[in-house]
Amino acid sequence: MLPMATDTAPLTALALNCTLSPSPAESSTQVLAQQVLDALARHGVSGSQVRVVDHDVRPGVEKDMGDGDEWPAIREQVMEADILVLATPTWMGQHTSVAQRVLERLDAELSETDDEGRLLTFGKVALAVVVGNEDGAHHISAVLFQALNDVGFTVPANGVTYWNGEAMHTVDYKDLDETPEATASATATAATNAAHLARLLRLDGYPAV
Repeated sequence: MLPMATDTAPLTALALNCTLSPSPAESSTQVLAQQVLDALARHGVSGSQVRVVDHDVRPGVEKDMGDGDEWPAIREQVMEADILVLATPTWMGQHTSVAQRVLERLDAELSETDDEGRLLTFGKVALAVVVGNEDGAHHISAVLFQALNDVGFTVPANGVTYWNGEAMHTVDYKDLDETPEATASATATAATNAAHLARLLRLDGYPAV
């Protein structure tokens, strides 16, 4: 049995909102991502949210793609956080091109290691958030889990929360009168497990390669 985490030092989380809608447009993805951050806050985790489409994140698989690329500043926030929340809406049954851009930029972390050969992301936890009024949440979360784990993040048990609206209807998550019980429960579980796992990794991280 894993030991119980006893470290009470503050943890931090960063939510990357991969909506296609630039600010100040309303975003269902932002609403659910913020609910995850609020749930994490109940476990002593402070968090913030970045709407990626508001920034000039260049295509590529390097840490810095040159003058004007705004990914390095976002990456700095990712590396400072204990928990990454990657949030995306569903379009045509898939994650957005913005989310794919984030995954491609995170590929650069495969070349970044500490003095003991471990990826710099090895001590970090990742959660997935998916919204949409069409099916696709299970497929998208599977893609995100694999990609995030591949570049060194650890995904906790039940590490996703999502909402799928009724097929071929136009109701958005942000327009719901109240949060569905199933989604609220998934959000609470994901946040609880992520905070617990992040503290475990801080107390006893992965061994040297």
